Amino acid sequence: MNIRRASPQDLMNMQHCNLLCLPENYQMKYYFYHGLSWPQLSYVAEDENQKVVGYVLAKMEEDPDEKPHGHITSLAVKRSHRRLGLAQKLMDQASRAMVECFNAQYVSLHVRKSNRAALHLYQNTLKFEVSEIEPKYYADGEDAYAMRRDLTNFLNKSSKDKDKSKSDIKDEITEQINRASQGLEKLAISDNKMETEKNAEEQKKKGENQEKNVEEKKKETSEKPGDDGKKRDNTEKGRGGGEGKTGKESRKGRRKNREGHKTEEKGAS
Repeated sequence: MNIRRASPQDLMNMQHCNLLCLPENYQMKYYFYHGLSWPQLSYVAEDENQKVVGYVLAKMEEDPDEKPHGHITSLAVKRSHRRLGLAQKLMDQASRAMVECFNAQYVSLHVRKSNRAALHLYQNTLKFEVSEIEPKYYADGEDAYAMRRDLTNFLNKSSKDKDKSKSDIKDEITEQINRASQGLEKLAISDNKMETEKNAEEQKKKGENQEKNVEEKKKETSEKPGDDGKKRDNTEKGRGGGEGKTGKESRKGRRKNREGHKTEEKGAS
């Protein structure tokens, strides 16, 4: 079940509920008068299918010579949904709205003297008191009890609820600020950690690149021939198999010397 403030769209359903439950009925313009003048004070009860199963129609009395107070014009709950506490909830909600919106000191109503169920609800559950009897109040000539309910308790409770609400809001804001601060601290720690890891990774890559360069230089040095190797190669070429220029010239000189000796030996003979 859901108790909520009545809207203009609910007025026809409220009238229908009234026709089903009460002998006192009102024209639609009377419902509109309440809905437009005091939209804060009337409430409906809905079932799980969002159908109106009960309502309270309320207003503020406009007598300037009296204390500000409200009046319950009509209260009804369908038979199928009675004994669920809906009437009490509707009445309490309307009374609380009178206090919060108009600073009402009390709320009044009329009830038939023969309506024992309603009298039990008002007197025993909601703590209304009979202020007077109004003879022939109803159209059929039946007398009515005029009843009042003091709303001082609602006034005090409303003030406490407001203070509590302010305190709750303050606590909630403080908690949100603390959560935000903790979140920023965690974010800063995470950023520092990421920066440290990033620097470490860069240093690691730098070291690996340096090692790689050193290895490449070593490899190039081992593959390149030295000066001593070149000299040895050149010397070996000069000595080998008559391929060098110096070797050829030496052999020619020796051959000429031998031929000269032969010539001299022939002349001497």
